[in-house]
Amino acid sequence: MAASRSSVSIEDWTMSGDDFTEANRANWDERVAPHLIAYGTDNFTADPAALSDVVRTDYELMAPYLPHESVEGLRLVHLQCHIGTDTLSWARLGADVTGIDFSSKAISAARKLADNAGLDATFIEATVDDAADYANSRFDVVYTGIGAITWLADLEKWATTVFRLLKPGGLFFIRDGHPMLYSVDDERTDGQLVLTSPYFSGHGPLRFDEGTTYADDAVQLNNVTTYEWPHSLSEIIQPLLSVGLELLSFQEHAVIPWKALPSMVPTHHGFELPGGAERLPLTFSLAARRPL
Repeated sequence: MAASRSSVSIEDWTMSGDDFTEANRANWDERVAPHLIAYGTDNFTADPAALSDVVRTDYELMAPYLPHESVEGLRLVHLQCHIGTDTLSWARLGADVTGIDFSSKAISAARKLADNAGLDATFIEATVDDAADYANSRFDVVYTGIGAITWLADLEKWATTVFRLLKPGGLFFIRDGHPMLYSVDDERTDGQLVLTSPYFSGHGPLRFDEGTTYADDAVQLNNVTTYEWPHSLSEIIQPLLSVGLELLSFQEHAVIPWKALPSMVPTHHGFELPGGAERLPLTFSLAARRPL
């Protein structure tokens, strides 16, 4: 998922929030076709026991905070669901699932994937800011998968959406890339960890001009420009507390599902730093509950 990143240009500062969203949407629309291949969706639909690796990990981390350590029968909404492989993995674990994403092409692909897999699921096209209005319901679990939070500009609005979507007593869970990882120079090949990108927000989004996708770097995209926002750990956690959620668990992990830095090595858990994994947190996970 590594990509060259830079501060926004003078031209970028004339753009509105909607412009940033539309640039990102065009890029994610274009990713759908190659991701259907890269994510192995044919095998996913053919094997009724198949689960995504992301959900296998998240389920283990989430289980202690679920009723009877199971999602069986729970209503779960997945924010930023993309093409739905993670959403439908939760369905296979017994949840009543709803997936929400801002890409119409991703939502169409997710609906087709659900049909092909013979799984019941609801998929809604909406931004995270608008998700609670479009879903018009409350859920036992609000779930955000990995690689999602940097695409959001305003985490206060995100936290409000999470709170509104949760029913009293409901659980919120997220595992995502660690903000410290995103601050590291992701092009160095010498194994040195050098901070070159912002850790805190406040200076607008970072602009990426990368014509490939993390799932298949051989694919060349036409809509190459995207915008992502740095968020520190406090900028992630505090909005959730401010809207009234109660923090149940916060953990940092030394493994990540994708090769985020050139020096990373694959393991059966995911990608890790070679010889010194304790040097840098790669992901974090957080569980919180809406009070009764």
